[in-house]
Amino acid sequence: MKVTHIWIYPVKSLGGIPLETATVMKKGLRYDRRWMLIDADGVAMTQRVHPRMAWFQPEVNGDHIRVGFKGDGEISFNTSTNGLSNRITARVWEDDVIVAEVDPEISKWFTERLGISCRLVAFPEENPRHVDPDYAIGDDHVSLADAYPFLVIGQASLDDLNSRLEQPVSMNRFRPNFVFTGGAPFAEDAWSRVTIGDIPFAAVKKCDRCVMTTVDPETAVKGTEPLRTLSAYRKVGNKVFFGQNMIALREGTIRVGDPITAG
Repeated sequence: MKVTHIWIYPVKSLGGIPLETATVMKKGLRYDRRWMLIDADGVAMTQRVHPRMAWFQPEVNGDHIRVGFKGDGEISFNTSTNGLSNRITARVWEDDVIVAEVDPEISKWFTERLGISCRLVAFPEENPRHVDPDYAIGDDHVSLADAYPFLVIGQASLDDLNSRLEQPVSMNRFRPNFVFTGGAPFAEDAWSRVTIGDIPFAAVKKCDRCVMTTVDPETAVKGTEPLRTLSAYRKVGNKVFFGQNMIALREGTIRVGDPITAG
């Protein structure tokens, strides 16, 4: 098995960025989900409720993140959180986190394009957010991702799903950090320890999926697939699973083409 794609999603629920090389940090890959949009109540905004967020496309440009919006301009902000003083308590699912607004003018830019009052906030690396203690390996923390620092999905798993769909879907519906080839469909379900390149990970929990997978990232239209089809054969209890969540056991570097060993 080997890594074929590496992805980061700097701003939670906006578009992703493919990388050839990525830095593994305790909370997730460098720059992955270290920013998010919050509404007037301080709650994290996602494509589940605001599918037009799919039309924002970020890229890393040196020490800045640049974000464009489907031909309607772009903004840029520094990746450093030093000097951000407007601290805010925000909500990500069940977690309260301390974040800082990046710039009121940037927040206004997002507000104008989404048509709803929102603020772009940063989550400084030193600020805590624990993973679910039921699945923690130690004192494990996560960025602004839904629950865990890393998500891996096998290409064979997507191929299996697409063989059951009338219209195939792309891997970006599922927003993994790592995609790999060489395993059987859903091989990642059974993993407990994984080494990617020379970085060891603990595979801690299969990823349960939500309606965000039904948002077409090209059209920002929400449908019923692929969740309906997944529900027919990947449902356990009231949850539908696709992908494996992981925690890194040390920091380091991963590259496309790195081998994967798992057990």
